[in-house]
Amino acid sequence: MSENTITPTRSRLFNSDTRMLVYKGLDANAMRGRAIAQNIANAQTPGYQRVEVNFEDQVRDAMRKHVTGTKTDENHMDIGRKASIRKIEPYSFRPDDPTNPGEVNNVDIDIEASKMAENQIEYNYNMQFASFGKIQAAIKGQVY
Repeated sequence: MSENTITPTRSRLFNSDTRMLVYKGLDANAMRGRAIAQNIANAQTPGYQRVEVNFEDQVRDAMRKHVTGTKTDENHMDIGRKASIRKIEPYSFRPDDPTNPGEVNNVDIDIEASKMAENQIEYNYNMQFASFGKIQAAIKGQVY
């Protein structure tokens, strides 16, 4: 099999919207892990406001986009869902939460620990999905 016949298949597998979302999801996992660690480290700091990361809401909004059209040239801008997915970036923020479950600030160590576990599960899934080494080797006809 020549390299030219492999390229379109590889492009569909490795440059898809789903794959792009997985990579952005890994970025969100890393950012969320840092935010949770910061929250836990400051659990006893008076007046500290916890930090959260927004990513999933943006993904939901992007997936709801239903603009149709045809891209006739590779240099043309993406439209619809693909354009929305490219714009997604995780960001951190301090939620408006007036409660003080930790009595010192709004950090609850139990909630942060459960968020850390959830983030680790999501990270492991994203890493497993992002590891396409075996598939890429199979496409090239190599043994991995």
